[in-house]
Amino acid sequence: MIDFLREEHVNETILREVEEFRRRYSTQDIVSGERPRYLYYGKEVWEQAVTALLCGENLLLAGSKATGKNVLAENLAMLFGRPSYSVSFHINMDASYMIGTDTFKNGEVVFRPGPVSQSASEGGFCILDEINMARNEALAVLHSVLDFRRVINIPGYSAVRVHDAARFIATMNYGYAGTRDLNEALASRFMIIHMPEITEENLEKLLRREFPDMKNSCVRQFAELFSDIEKKCRNGELTTKVLDLRGLLDAVRLMHGGLAPHPALDMGITNKTFDDYEQSLVRDIISSRISAKMESSSVFM
Repeated sequence: MIDFLREEHVNETILREVEEFRRRYSTQDIVSGERPRYLYYGKEVWEQAVTALLCGENLLLAGSKATGKNVLAENLAMLFGRPSYSVSFHINMDASYMIGTDTFKNGEVVFRPGPVSQSASEGGFCILDEINMARNEALAVLHSVLDFRRVINIPGYSAVRVHDAARFIATMNYGYAGTRDLNEALASRFMIIHMPEITEENLEKLLRREFPDMKNSCVRQFAELFSDIEKKCRNGELTTKVLDLRGLLDAVRLMHGGLAPHPALDMGITNKTFDDYEQSLVRDIISSRISAKMESSSVFM
């Protein structure tokens, strides 16, 4: 990850501080998470996020669909060499899932830690996914974890002190059904980054890294195609159901396996909406960039 960020020209002073952080908080006895599937591209966002975490702050990554919020969160845990734990919020989420609950083990009642308390005790990075989908009363337990107290009070058990290396990275999407405004008390405990849309240049870098044998002309075509869909969604001509960066990458992966571009893009992007009229609009956009006669062999070298 350090080498990747050097390639992206991230500030060298910041990277040296990350290396010092990794030396100070060794994970020799802790099992780290798996390597992220994708890398996040965006020098300015990287510098903002890494600096905040080095300063001991927690992060809130806010943005619309396909801006790479979860990819960046996973990348940050890998960069800092910390184990990562994830909490996927929903309307029925309660505090016991995050903090932990009683369970039976060897005939005794013992405490089974949740992802928040595990992150706190092990110095892990806890990813709080779609934090604005949970009820405020459930999130209230995070207040003492995220502020200067850095402690988790567990009824019936001793308090858990938050490890110095532990960080909490929350994500939120503006427009999903079931989301709500984040209360001010919780928002004040985060440094907030409004995630920008991926640029054509950075999407081209991502495509080249994922598919090094893709022809340069096709890399540009697919990056421009996604940009066209993004603009249509921004202008309200399409819903964000079809704005699916993972869908685009998966479609290219199907092409790599031998499927022609148009049916692959149908599966990865067009069919993400179930409205016939919207599907026809997306197919028109695809046809304006990619010939219906193109075969998968034309995409790769």
